Amino acid sequence: MTAGKKILWLLIGMILTVVLACGACLPLALLAGSAMQGTQVASQLPKGPGVAVVRVEGMIVSGDPPSSPFGSQTGTAYSGQVVRHLKQAEEDSNVKAVVLRVDSPGGGVVASSEIHAQMAAMSKPVVVSMGSMAASGGYYISAPATYIFANPDTLTGSIGVIAQFLDLSKLLADYGIAATTIKSGTFKDEGSMFRPMTEAEKAIWQAIIDEAYEGFVTVVAEGRDLTVDEVKDLADGRVYTGRQALELKLVDGLGNMREAILKAGELGGIEGEPEIIEYREPFDFFSSLFQMVTPADPLANLLRLLDRSHGPVLQYLYAAP
Repeated sequence: MTAGKKILWLLIGMILTVVLACGACLPLALLAGSAMQGTQVASQLPKGPGVAVVRVEGMIVSGDPPSSPFGSQTGTAYSGQVVRHLKQAEEDSNVKAVVLRVDSPGGGVVASSEIHAQMAAMSKPVVVSMGSMAASGGYYISAPATYIFANPDTLTGSIGVIAQFLDLSKLLADYGIAATTIKSGTFKDEGSMFRPMTEAEKAIWQAIIDEAYEGFVTVVAEGRDLTVDEVKDLADGRVYTGRQALELKLVDGLGNMREAILKAGELGGIEGEPEIIEYREPFDFFSSLFQMVTPADPLANLLRLLDRSHGPVLQYLYAAP
């Protein structure tokens, strides 16, 4: 048995001993049951019809956040969590409308598409409130909204697709490092960081980028009731301020979170001040404990730093220098 597993079992044994001694088995069982079922709970109980606030803050990535005793991780918006919260708002009878708070430079194409699909499936009014940035994927997920608010100084737009590849061949050569690749086909190692890309590989990836771009343009055209040509005229990858976006019909109005909540309440038929409902992820104690005692994988950390853990990916991302 490894040292990490010994520590894990020792900690579990100590905790169970204390719980049994205090007669607190039932509360622990309820907490663990809720966590294992993955149930989301509202941060407060609404007193009347309300507006749900769902947040997309930081880089948009696929999957779910790691379990943490310190709350949700900042700087990352996980598509699985956002979709769950949107679905819960859709099914919650207390929720009459939704505010999607977007403060993001975008992220993965697949992750953005997952959130967009759920946005398009919502039957309740959804009002987007843009923060300091709602660019690329951040705009992609906003496009199907019933109404979009931007701050006058929000940076939004950046309609386009990007994929980046590292070429470390010259650097490695300076240190006398060479890589040998055994492959089954000409393009099996396309995008390898150990050599420059060939013109044929660039052409392949340009076709992929062009296909994703056409999909992005279509999403914006449908969501904003614009023609494809109108969208392409402004979809050259640049960002726009909130004021500029309003002139270009990319947003519906200028305002902050307060205005978005009031507008959502109005669209949801709520009279007076709407209740605010937010959802939080349950804390999975045992999963978090296991993560803390499991040693980190140095290779996985290196690949993560190089953004190569999953190979090259398409991104709806505003890649500012």
